[in-house]
Amino acid sequence: MRIAISRSVLIGIRRISAVSAGVEACGLLFGSGDRIDSFQAVENVDEAPDRHFELDPVALFAALRAERAGGPKIAGYWHSHPSGDAMPSITDAAMAAPDGKLWVIVGGDQLTAWRAVERGSLHGRFDPVTID
Repeated sequence: MRIAISRSVLIGIRRISAVSAGVEACGLLFGSGDRIDSFQAVENVDEAPDRHFELDPVALFAALRAERAGGPKIAGYWHSHPSGDAMPSITDAAMAAPDGKLWVIVGGDQLTAWRAVERGSLHGRFDPVTID
């Protein structure tokens, strides 16, 4: 599997993740099934943001309403791992619905992409995606 991600999206996600060092930054990805054109940073409302992330539901529901009204399509989610490991954790797998959405993870200088699927090759939930 491959996905094209705009250079400005990659730069923006990395920049926000670096500024948020020590906590997991997170947000939404917008585009089609094979291309990510834009992103949005969203507040991490988890009680332990240094170890987990939870998208602010107000921002998520606003994006879903906008999508239904003809706005940008939510293609997935992104978050950072302050530990520097860009691999999805078991917690990530437990949180991910097998809906085919893209998950981009920033860990240090690494950035990886994954598709959330049923019976994925990693933790039974994620299949790797090559970024173009």
